[in-house]
Amino acid sequence: MIVWVNGAFGAGKTSTARELVELIPNSTLYDPEVIGAGLRHLLPPKRLAEVSDHQDLPIWRRLVVDTAAALLAEVGGVLVVPMTLLRQDYRDEIFGGLASRRIPVRHVLLQVEETILRERIAAREEPGVSEADTGTRVRQWAYDHIEAYRAALGWLTGDAHVVDGGRRTPYEIAEAVAEAVRSGTARPCAIVQTPPPTAETLAAGVLLFDAEDRVLLVDPTYKPGWEFPGGVVESGEPPATAGLREVAEETGIRLDRTPRLLVVDWEPPRPPAFGGIRMLFDGGRLAGGAARRVVLPGPELRQWRFVTEEEAFGLLPPERYERLRWALRARAEGTVLNLEDGVPVGGEPAAGH
Repeated sequence: MIVWVNGAFGAGKTSTARELVELIPNSTLYDPEVIGAGLRHLLPPKRLAEVSDHQDLPIWRRLVVDTAAALLAEVGGVLVVPMTLLRQDYRDEIFGGLASRRIPVRHVLLQVEETILRERIAAREEPGVSEADTGTRVRQWAYDHIEAYRAALGWLTGDAHVVDGGRRTPYEIAEAVAEAVRSGTARPCAIVQTPPPTAETLAAGVLLFDAEDRVLLVDPTYKPGWEFPGGVVESGEPPATAGLREVAEETGIRLDRTPRLLVVDWEPPRPPAFGGIRMLFDGGRLAGGAARRVVLPGPELRQWRFVTEEEAFGLLPPERYERLRWALRARAEGTVLNLEDGVPVGGEPAAGH
C-alpha cells in the first residue's frame, strides 16, 4: 500500500511523512524528489531545458511508478510518499500505473490556508543551498505554485482525504493521517486498471461519429494522451466483439451491428511497451441524440469529445493520430488498409494521399 501525502509546496508534507513512518508499522519513506535529482544527472541538458518541472517529463512519472513497485517488492509494507501533485492528469497517470501493479493508494491532502503557506515559505531554509542564489529561487518557486494549488483544490478535495495541515505540529498532523489510514476513512483511490502486458497484445478500437462526421475520442486516466474507445482483445475473443464490448463499457453505447474493419496496424515495441497488432473498426454515425448520451461509467476515463481530424492532431499521440488518419481515408474509400507503424504496406494507399 502507498500513503500519498499531497499538498502545496510548504504544506509540511515531508516533515509529516517522516513522523508518519514512525506511526505506521512496517512503513518506508519514499520521496520521488530523488528521481528528479537523478534525472538531472542522466538526461541531456537539452532535454532538461525543454521543461520547467521534472514532473513534465514522462520518464519521471514512469520511474515514480516503477521505483515504488520495486521498493515494495524489496521491503514490503507501506510506502509513505510526500509529493505535490497538482495536475490531475499526472495524478491519474501515476495512480493508474500503481493500480495496474495492484498497489492501492491512499491519497491524503494536507490543506493549509494561504496565509500560513506564505509564512512557511518565507521561513523555509534549504540545507546546503546558497541563500543568495538557489534559496531565493526555491522560495519563489513555491510562491509561484500557490495559484496552481488553489486551482487544483476542486479535484483534490474531491479525490483525497483532507487533513488540516494548518497550525499543528508535524506529529499531530501525522497522527491524524495515521488514524485516517487505520480507520479506513482515507480510502483507496478509485482509479483501477488491468495489469500491464508482458508480451505483444492485440487491441481493437472503434471509431464513432456524430452528425457532423466528427470522431469520438476519450481521455484515459491511466496513461497520457487521448485514445479511441476500445482495448485489449481477451483470449479467445473475436476482435470486433472486443471492440463492441469496450465501447459499451467505456461509453455506455451499445452498437447493434458488427463494425467494419478499417485498418490493421502493427505497432513495434517501444520499451517499456511491447507493441502488437492494433485494429480500428468503423462503428458508424450515432443516430439521433445518441452522441449526446455518452456516459463514462467507470474511473478509467476522464472525459470524452467529438473532434475533427485537425483537432485530433493536437490530442492523440503521433502513432495513434497516424492510425486515425489512415482509418478515415479507408472509410472514405470503402477499403481496408494494412499498416506497419502507421505506414500503409502491401499495396497503394488511397488515391491522392
